[in-house]
Amino acid sequence: MQPRRNLLLYPRGMEVVGLVSGDFVRTGGMDMPNFALAKRCAERGIETHLVAYRVAPELAQERGVTWHAVRKPFDSYLAASPFLDLAGQRLACRLSAQNSRVVVNGGNCQVHDVNWVHYVHAAYRPLDQTSRPLRRVKGIVARALSLSRERSALGSAQLVLVNSARTRQHLVEHLGVEAARIHVVYYGIDPQRFYPPSAEDRARSRAKLGFGERRQVAFVGALGDRRKGFDTLYAAWRGLCRQADWDCDMLVVGRGAELTLWQDRAKSEGLAQRVQFLGFRSDVPEILSACDALVAPTRYEAFGLGVQEALCTGLPALVSAEAGVAELYPEALQDLLVRDPESESELRAASSRPGRPDLGHLRPARCIRSRPQLGLAHLYGIESSPDRSHGRELPDGARMEELHVKSRDH
Repeated sequence: MQPRRNLLLYPRGMEVVGLVSGDFVRTGGMDMPNFALAKRCAERGIETHLVAYRVAPELAQERGVTWHAVRKPFDSYLAASPFLDLAGQRLACRLSAQNSRVVVNGGNCQVHDVNWVHYVHAAYRPLDQTSRPLRRVKGIVARALSLSRERSALGSAQLVLVNSARTRQHLVEHLGVEAARIHVVYYGIDPQRFYPPSAEDRARSRAKLGFGERRQVAFVGALGDRRKGFDTLYAAWRGLCRQADWDCDMLVVGRGAELTLWQDRAKSEGLAQRVQFLGFRSDVPEILSACDALVAPTRYEAFGLGVQEALCTGLPALVSAEAGVAELYPEALQDLLVRDPESESELRAASSRPGRPDLGHLRPARCIRSRPQLGLAHLYGIESSPDRSHGRELPDGARMEELHVKSRDH
C-alpha cells in the first residue's frame, strides 16, 4: 500500500487530528503553542481531538473539538503522566483508520507519528536548590522517567518538529535523532495581544499597575529551579541597587517552589521595594507594555516565547545567547544577547542600560515579526493573513507543504 500523503504538512486534506499534551491554555511556555495549534485546526474545520488534563473553555467549546479529559491524581504531572500516555495511545488506535495525524510532545506519549518537541530533557539537568529531600527525590525520579520516555518516543517518530535550530542540534547530539527527520518551525506570537503600545496605552497601563516614574524591568519565568537564571539576575540586581543612581525596580512574574525563598531573601536584604514578586499573572501583555525592559538570563531555553512576546511589545529583551529565540535576533539586536548567563558582572553591565529603544533605530518588534516563519496563525500557514491590530500585511508563514516526508502505512 502506498504511504498516505503527509496530512500534517498538507492541512487542507486533513480530516482528523489528535493532539496530546498536558494543557491547552494561554498561560505561555509550551501550553500556548499547543493551544494555538488546536485552535487553528478547529478553525479550519478539522475534527480535533485533545487528550489533556486541562483545556481552556474557549477552545473546548469550539465546534469540532472533542476533549478526552485525563485525570490528574494529587494534582501531579508526574503521577498523571502514565494516564496521559495511555489515553493518547488509545486515541491513536481509534483514529488509525481515518484520514488523521496524531501529534505528541517529546516523551509525553508513545505514539510514533508526529512529535512536536518544546523541551529536550537530555540537554539540561535542573539545578534544584531546595532543602526538601522529598522534592529532590521526586526530581530525580521525574528526570529519569522523562529521559527514558523522550528517547523512546523520538527514536521512533516519523516526523519531528522543533522550535529552534538549537533544539534540533540537541536532538541530534543527545538522542541520536536523524537530522533528516527534524524540521524547525519557530513559534509565533498573537499580534492581537502583543504589540507596541501607544504612549496613551502605556501611561494607562503604568497607572493601573501603580508604577510611578521609576523604570521597571521584568523577569517572566517559573521559579521552580534555577534554569531561568533568576539567581544570577538577583545577584546582579543586588549589586546595581547599591549604586545611588540606580533608579530601576524589578518585577518578577511567575511562581514555583523557590518563590518563598526569594521573597524572604529580598526582604532580609532590604530589597523588598526594589524586587517585587507578582506571582502568576494573566495580564502579562499589559505588564510588558508598562515596563522598560525584560531580562531572561536562562541557562537552558529551547526557544523562549516570553522573550519574543516582549520584543513584539517593543521592549528591549536581554536573553542568553544560547536560547533558541536568540537565533532570530537580527544584527541590530545582537547587543541584547548575554554570552555567559552565569556571569553576574556581564548581566549587571547589560541590565544597566534599560529603556525602551527608539523604534526607528532598533525596531525590535518589526525585526522579529518580519521573520517569514513566525505567526501563530501560520503554523499551518499557506496564505498570508492581515494583522488586524495595525493594518499591516504579515508575510507568508512557514510553507509546511514544502517539507516532504512519508507517512505511516495503513
